[in-house]
Amino acid sequence: MGRKVTLATCSLDQWALDFDGNFERILKSIEIAKENGAKYRLGPELEICGYGCADHFHESDTLLHCFEVLKKLLETPITLDIICDVGMPVMHRNVRYNCRVIFLNRQILLIRPKMLMANHGIYREVRWFSPWTKSRTVEEYFLPRMIQQVTGQDTVPFGDCVLSTMDTCIGTEMCEELWHPISPHSQMGLDGVEIFTNSSASHHELRKADQRLSLIKSATTKSGGIYLYANQKGCDGDRLYYDACAMVAVNGDIVAHGAQFSLNDVEVITATLDLEDVRCYRGESCQLQMGSECKPCYRIKVDFSLSSNDDICLPTYQPITWHLHTPEEEISLGPACWLWDYLRRSGQAGFLLPLSGGVDSSSVACIVYSMCVLVCQAVENGNNQVIEDVRRLVGDDAYLPQQPRELCGRIFTTCYMASENSSADTCNRAKELASQIGSTHMDINIDMAVKGILGIFSLVTGMWPQFRASGGSHRENLALQNVQARVRMVLAYLFAQMSLWTRGKPGGLLVLGSANVDESLTGYFTKYDCSSADINPIGGISKNDLKGFLLYCAEQFHLTALRSILAAPPTAELEPLTDGQVSQTDEADMGMTYSELSVIGRLRKISKCGPFSMFCKLIHLWKDVLSPAEVAQKVKHFFRMYSMNRHKMTTATPSYHAESYSPDDNRFDLRPFLYNTRWNWQFRSIDSHVANIV
Repeated sequence: MGRKVTLATCSLDQWALDFDGNFERILKSIEIAKENGAKYRLGPELEICGYGCADHFHESDTLLHCFEVLKKLLETPITLDIICDVGMPVMHRNVRYNCRVIFLNRQILLIRPKMLMANHGIYREVRWFSPWTKSRTVEEYFLPRMIQQVTGQDTVPFGDCVLSTMDTCIGTEMCEELWHPISPHSQMGLDGVEIFTNSSASHHELRKADQRLSLIKSATTKSGGIYLYANQKGCDGDRLYYDACAMVAVNGDIVAHGAQFSLNDVEVITATLDLEDVRCYRGESCQLQMGSECKPCYRIKVDFSLSSNDDICLPTYQPITWHLHTPEEEISLGPACWLWDYLRRSGQAGFLLPLSGGVDSSSVACIVYSMCVLVCQAVENGNNQVIEDVRRLVGDDAYLPQQPRELCGRIFTTCYMASENSSADTCNRAKELASQIGSTHMDINIDMAVKGILGIFSLVTGMWPQFRASGGSHRENLALQNVQARVRMVLAYLFAQMSLWTRGKPGGLLVLGSANVDESLTGYFTKYDCSSADINPIGGISKNDLKGFLLYCAEQFHLTALRSILAAPPTAELEPLTDGQVSQTDEADMGMTYSELSVIGRLRKISKCGPFSMFCKLIHLWKDVLSPAEVAQKVKHFFRMYSMNRHKMTTATPSYHAESYSPDDNRFDLRPFLYNTRWNWQFRSIDSHVANIV
């Protein structure tokens, strides 16, 4: 019959500039695709060098090594008899492009540059690449000599074109082009392209997967077709986790998909599909639009067929329902996979977490426990890479983890750092949770170190600061809290470096931070306190989402200690106790609730609101609970706190990017850190409108 095609797409856990590892993972995916009968293999965006190379894209070495890897791929017999679609940067006429290089049987068929760049949020593609702006135009690209020696070609097509095989037509999209209002697949579909491919490096954000799925289904609902989606997975060297979700869609239906979160370095999804299904769909639904007067695609003829003549008995994939993860499951899985990649690639031997017994540090502890659950599942499933990594981490070539608690005890150390202001309740909650997850737990009292530092200050100045409760000023009260917090950071790093030494084991521990996105937004933490760590898996997650996550963990992992943690009011425990009970709470200190902060954070970043615009929106959103004057007070209080503390974000611990309103100063939320904190003009505008409303 010659109408059924078997296609493969994949998710690869690539690592920026790891050319050896990236080559091996690409080659493994091609090998699996061929074993599954595929005639076309699609990989993630910039998979040869890794998407996260950042300013290394400016280096000629990066371009050189990508061509060296391409040469190895062309030479190996594993890539024969299958169309291979790989991603790498290419310089054409002294301009750098983000490209797909498509080859078959040691011949490069075309190089397709990206046309629509991702340049929003955490993406800065125009810093490194130029978009290809010549629609439906193809130029000659002169191959490097090392490639010419393998292919025998001097030049290959470079530009906006499609492949025309003996049985179908294949067109390419790249990541951002799917999300654009004028996506290439629309015009390609109207010109008869039947198979669309999309190579992505799309990162995880809470609740984002549904948007991606809807776009892919919509792409083939409108005018029919087969859509292959490939994505990078894992942590390739920075704050992002790429959440895979390789999938195949036909005429608006998902017929195959991979996992969103897993510890598999290579995941290949294959599907067998009937081209006649596309043609029949278009024949009924799109007949009048097909062959419209748009400029036709430049077609490159390929003497190759994706189908065979004897395919009548070959079963095709049928539509399936994809049950996406809940936000609580996403928090459990995404940061856990990110931590595993970071740990195994960092060369360290585990984690250390200051565990306070509150929601934030307990959430980090649960994420590490979830990571241990995933590792044990991967070992049980025979994942050789995970087995090799975990044995290297614990320094035992024969080790096989049997239970998450037992693995947790080997690679995870928690410590409760008590002061005279700490309550017995938080100490007991931390100890109980540590016992239930199996971490190696320590109780550390910091009073001696705090008094030593204050003693030095007193020796020099002749004065001893007092807490507010003892008659001290606000300045004294804050300084005393900061000393405690900063001592905890110093001790955390000391124990991270030396804990394994005391046990006679090699290596050090990564220090985990536990400031959530809302606290980062207002600066409600001490600069260089124990939130200053190596990495922070919850720095992009809101307090409300973390509470929901802990409820999920209490049920999923049977961690009963979490219920008392959730019932307790959030507190820093840096001021003296009153009758043995906590007198300081986070929300009282901040002057607003965590729920209010989540709303304000989204308005500030996602809705692009300054003080006045935020006030205008909140008087309607909060009209049932706050008067306009009270809304004005909340908005002004937030912007004062935010602007006074913005400098803290310049030194914030690298955090897992999980929210689109993250205040991460590194690459996502670029703002000044020296503000006029009075906001005179803006606040006068608010006050004048409050007066008019009243």
